[in-house]
Amino acid sequence: MDAVAAAAALSQKNLLGIADLSPEEIVLILDTAEAMKEVGRRAIKKVPTLRGRTVVNLFFEPSTRTRTSFEIAEKRLSADTLNVAIGTSSVVKGETLVDTAMNIEAMSPSMIVLRHGSSGACHLLARICKAAIINAGDGMHEHPTQALLDAFTIRERKGRIGGLKVAIFGDLLHSRVLRSNLLLLTKLGAEVWVCGPATLIPPGLARLGVRVTTRVDEAVEGADVVMMLRIQLERMEGGYFPSLREYFTTFGMTEARLKRARPDVIIMHPGPINRGVEIASEVADGPFSVILDQVSNGVAVRMAVLYLLAGGAEDETVA
Repeated sequence: MDAVAAAAALSQKNLLGIADLSPEEIVLILDTAEAMKEVGRRAIKKVPTLRGRTVVNLFFEPSTRTRTSFEIAEKRLSADTLNVAIGTSSVVKGETLVDTAMNIEAMSPSMIVLRHGSSGACHLLARICKAAIINAGDGMHEHPTQALLDAFTIRERKGRIGGLKVAIFGDLLHSRVLRSNLLLLTKLGAEVWVCGPATLIPPGLARLGVRVTTRVDEAVEGADVVMMLRIQLERMEGGYFPSLREYFTTFGMTEARLKRARPDVIIMHPGPINRGVEIASEVADGPFSVILDQVSNGVAVRMAVLYLLAGGAEDETVA
């Protein structure tokens, strides 16, 4: 494995969103993740890069893949990791996010990984905390590390991102994954299409440089990458479509619809999957699916983010 230069670092101390990253910084993270993925292939999957650093995982919303992969990434870099269980913390007694963060800050952590249901929560912490803040998903705003691992997976399978047709289907209105992916993919030169029911398409998407349609066949035609998004029923109030069955009939990704894509198409999904709602099981588990690759690559990408936010770990290299 090629060494990652110790001087490599991001221009800002926080990772709050893809909007804050330049194309060059995105590529730096993806390149660094390649080196970090090699660490995961070793018999002993650990390097001393962040030894002596403390990382707090502060998750106010349920999470399996993101929280677990951040924790594994931190431990592989030898950081001291603390997971705050919100359900057993003082939050249930009425403590505010700011008070929780300031009390954690008083214990001098190096980084805080935050997932919160309110858009902008990470930006709030970034203004009041000395620790570096990593956005693990805030409301319907952004989920930057998900977009980065998606890009890493696309580049790994396709060799590039620029010039590819990426079609994204599903709940476009409530998805923070969508926002981060649109920003990243367009910055790196992909042709991005989005598709969903008219009731789940937020206004102004076309201004972000993407093609918007309610016709699945049009969006999937010739696609190099098909990315499905979960229908987020927990964020919906009122009826956005008649039923889940009708949604699948009209917008679900089936083997028949997938035949319109390119022969080497890849199928992606950030998870968790609603089988038989946004995607058929035979597609999710089929030969074109890279869904589990996304999960695996999430560890490497989050290792890269932690490493680069630490300033390349001060005079150390990952070799």
